[in-house]
Amino acid sequence: MSLALSTKNAFPVSFPLPSAAGSIEAYVQAANRMPMLSEAEEVSLARRFRDEEDLEAARRLILSHMRLVIAIARGYLGYGLPHADLIQEGNIGLMKAVKRFDPERGVRLVSFAMHWIKAEIHEYILKNWRLVKIATTKAQRKLFFNLRSMKASFSTLGPEQVKEVARTLGVKPEEVVEMETRMSGGDIALEPTGEDEEERYAPIAYLAASETVEPSMQLERKEYDRLQDEGIKGALATLDDRSRTIIQRRWLVEDGEETATLHELAAEYGVSAERIRQIEAKAMQKMKGALAAAM
Repeated sequence: MSLALSTKNAFPVSFPLPSAAGSIEAYVQAANRMPMLSEAEEVSLARRFRDEEDLEAARRLILSHMRLVIAIARGYLGYGLPHADLIQEGNIGLMKAVKRFDPERGVRLVSFAMHWIKAEIHEYILKNWRLVKIATTKAQRKLFFNLRSMKASFSTLGPEQVKEVARTLGVKPEEVVEMETRMSGGDIALEPTGEDEEERYAPIAYLAASETVEPSMQLERKEYDRLQDEGIKGALATLDDRSRTIIQRRWLVEDGEETATLHELAAEYGVSAERIRQIEAKAMQKMKGALAAAM
């Protein structure tokens, strides 16, 4: 199976790379079998790609560094996202790095690529991990991606540890405390979810109904929800069958069902995970246009 990337992401061709759509263990083994490059070989290949647009040279550079992507992606498993998806995003970062690599600077590709691989994985996590949707400032992002490892030996940061983390990362102590609270806090169900005696006293029991919610306002809300639901259905109707299925299985699953990963869908359709990603992005854009036109 090939991994294809558009010109926007990296290269306008398909590379015969190992696919993570099957067993992740088999993928890791295949990547680890790829030969390492000496510095001289790396410089020679990079020059061939830069000067002659030799795509075979680019392919060899990428294959020899895929184990680096796997190692970096493994460090982000604590965020609850599929390892295969993290590797896929890291591979995109690696390809971007190869495209921009300058062999004349005297820096090995491994050092240069680490930034691009991590940046791509960070962006993926920020878009998909629910708690991070509130980490919007530069300081919050820095804390989010460093606090977990920095506090590994402490159950809760004390005043001195808070000051040390703030000083190390160049942020305010109160920002450290706030992010620690966000990351360590668990979810609380609003309504009872089981037969447990304690769940009878879920937060919903303590929420008094607002006197301002008149029947007319409730009807207005129901009408809004209905129009919104119809809008999504209408937008889905503009898609072809494959795009519609991908969107539904990635974003519109029923409660209790798991969303499909890029690699699961890639295996089903017999294409690369990046191709599924491209179809998903194009479908989302088309749906946005349809929803905007319906407003």
